[in-house]
Amino acid sequence: MASFIGEYTGKIDPKGRVSLPSALKKQMESADADTFVAKQDIYEKCILLFTIEEWERQNQIIRAKLNPYNKEHNSFLREFYRGAVEITMDANNRLLLPERLLTYAQIDKDIYFSGQDKKIEIWAKEVYENSGQSSDEFANLAQKIMGGELLGL
Repeated sequence: MASFIGEYTGKIDPKGRVSLPSALKKQMESADADTFVAKQDIYEKCILLFTIEEWERQNQIIRAKLNPYNKEHNSFLREFYRGAVEITMDANNRLLLPERLLTYAQIDKDIYFSGQDKKIEIWAKEVYENSGQSSDEFANLAQKIMGGELLGL
């Protein structure tokens, strides 16, 4: 199972295609290599890209926690899967991102790919560059979540 790390720039072509950075492609196992699921993020204005293997793992987590016959759970499922689409990489290592996802993420040309362990985030360049936290804010958040267990804290 792939674990992604790193930030990479890219460009969307007029047809909505983007080339997956070779560094991210190298981080994938061959079984993951061509098929992805793309969806809008729950918290941020970006697109999430999962390998098909990781998408299935996410579905197993959801199935274990939710009852589709519970109205509230069903509402969550509907929103979670809204706009999700399976994407296959073409022979030139390009992904065709649907217009509705590009619009949601405010992407029109320049993008950032951000490796986030089991997923890749795709951001509009301007949005990504303005989304970070100060060093102090991040240190406080890390302390709150990890209790100082991270290296260097």
